[in-house]
Amino acid sequence: MTRQILILLIGGGIVLLLGVLWVRARTGQQAMRARLSQLERHTTELQAQLERCDAARASAEAELRGSEQRYLLALRGSQDGIWDWDLDSDAVQLSPRWKSMLGFEAHELADDRTTWRARVHSDDRAGLEQALQRHLDGVDAQFDHPLRLLHKDGTARHVLSRGMAIRRESGVAYRMIGLDTDVTALRRVQAILEAVADGTSQVGGRPFFAALVEHFARALEVDCALVTECADDPPTRVRTLGYWSARDGPHENFEFELAGTPCEEVVQRGRTCLHREALEQKFPAESGFESYLGMPIVASDGRVLGHLAFLDTRPRGDDLLMERVYRIFLSRAAAEIERLQALARLKPAPGLSAAHAA
Repeated sequence: MTRQILILLIGGGIVLLLGVLWVRARTGQQAMRARLSQLERHTTELQAQLERCDAARASAEAELRGSEQRYLLALRGSQDGIWDWDLDSDAVQLSPRWKSMLGFEAHELADDRTTWRARVHSDDRAGLEQALQRHLDGVDAQFDHPLRLLHKDGTARHVLSRGMAIRRESGVAYRMIGLDTDVTALRRVQAILEAVADGTSQVGGRPFFAALVEHFARALEVDCALVTECADDPPTRVRTLGYWSARDGPHENFEFELAGTPCEEVVQRGRTCLHREALEQKFPAESGFESYLGMPIVASDGRVLGHLAFLDTRPRGDDLLMERVYRIFLSRAAAEIERLQALARLKPAPGLSAAHAA
């Protein structure tokens, strides 16, 4: 009997233990399921976040591509030369305008970095490389660098090269787009302005006119320059206040008839006149000259006082038209002529004493 009770007690304990273990297991399973559910929810949230990040990145990349395309379209609509440098492949695309700016047809220059660098003046290559690297390294926020490019005819063109690097999220540049603007004409205008200003700044009166025509002729590289005042009213004749030629240098002043010369239209009609070529055929009096530019000298009251003119034995075009430069010196010439005329009117008439004239 005792043995049976003992067996029952042992069996009940085992059942109880199994029950406890089962309950614990059941509780553990439920906790596990809850934990798994929590992990699944967290995973789902992470997946959603990743999807949102991917969508945002795709949107940003699309926007970047769109921005790049808009930038390129804007550049291609300009009259300046474009270069596009892929830093990963080191490939360079040179726009047809960039090539034509240097006198080349599109097919005459290859689209590669070697060709690009070869058109840079040898004295400017090191400076260009340094400026590019400083921008790519982030030292300089902008790339803005003057340099010289070699034209097909062998001359050097002054350009202002500006560009920007396109960077990855890490900040590393993978592409650079640049715009080269030909500023040769601007540099020439600046050089001429400085040369004439320096040559005439310390002189006044009649010496001013001699200095004016000499420095203009030298700076413009024309064969002849003259400045005049009207000798009668209405004007049919003019007298030179300064005359300079590349062959003979300064010349004594003289008078001449306007009729039959290109100066007639300038003085009598008060307007700028440019003959690019065939000057001698149109005006036989201008024998030996091929081109002409004349500009009126106008008084403060609107009267034409005289004119400034340049003649050359070669055909010349719009390279002579620099209104901003001429306007400065035409105004000063007008002031000098008016001052000399005012002084002449104050002089006593011949035969009168200074006291009597007073």
